[in-house]
Amino acid sequence: MRLTNLDMDALRSFAWGIDAGSFARAAERLGRSTSAVSAQLKKLEEQAGTPLVRKSGRGLTLTDSGEVMLSYARRLLALNDEAVSALGGAELEGWARLGIQEDFGDTVLPRVLGRFARAHPRVRVEGRIARNAELKEKVAGGQLDLALAWDDGGAPVDERIAAVPLCWLASSAEAPVWRREEPLPLVVLEAPCLLRTIACEVLDRHGIPWRIAFVTPSLGGLWAATAAGLGVAVRTSLGRPATVGLLDDKRYGLPPLPSLGLRLIRSDRGANPIADHLSEIIRDAFRESLPAEWMERQGA
Repeated sequence: MRLTNLDMDALRSFAWGIDAGSFARAAERLGRSTSAVSAQLKKLEEQAGTPLVRKSGRGLTLTDSGEVMLSYARRLLALNDEAVSALGGAELEGWARLGIQEDFGDTVLPRVLGRFARAHPRVRVEGRIARNAELKEKVAGGQLDLALAWDDGGAPVDERIAAVPLCWLASSAEAPVWRREEPLPLVVLEAPCLLRTIACEVLDRHGIPWRIAFVTPSLGGLWAATAAGLGVAVRTSLGRPATVGLLDDKRYGLPPLPSLGLRLIRSDRGANPIADHLSEIIRDAFRESLPAEWMERQGA
């Protein structure tokens, strides 16, 4: 049996085209013509022996085979880029001080740190899991080089990674029960908390009374109280434990929630090639794990 070697350039054009929402945008980012990128897609489909995309209105959607190929493409590209980075950037030495929001401590952080350590074995990474206010404070004070945090407004466009939908959450064990004439019980983090503020403002705008039923300083406490049925929480679905379920806002008469930006906060203390490499690995990790429609389109 003759094995087929997938074309890496074609894989990159395919993955970037899906992430960007169109192959025309991918062509701009790659510095190629749209026809050249289309030819690469055709080549990849020939190598795969099956269509990867199909027309849907004015755009394109993935076929079942395309979804499988996209998953492998992201993994192959990540490994390729990791190898190139390791060979070309092995001279990097020093410290990288990374702060990360609580939501991603158990999911994204191990992947990012592992990939970075393999690519740059001479760089030592110091990680800190904290809430938004503390992360911003430590970046501003020079105690962190880079932080992954929720966007509270005012961030430059090139710092945003994704826009993640917020959700109403409650215990998975039983359906939430409250009387419409009574205030909605909320499970929240201690102030200041961006998501707590968003929840209260949304409810106020829609004239829905609410009360704080449980306050906790940690995300683990918020999950535990929500799972116990003490009230309803507002969070993203990222890192949500199985004991906490998504609520259908229409069914329970709750207002729709906005999406929340996810951004990288950089120290302004001069150029930092270590932080540059770490930033790109973080972006790659989210491209692999988040739906394409949530990702910010760089250079769009």
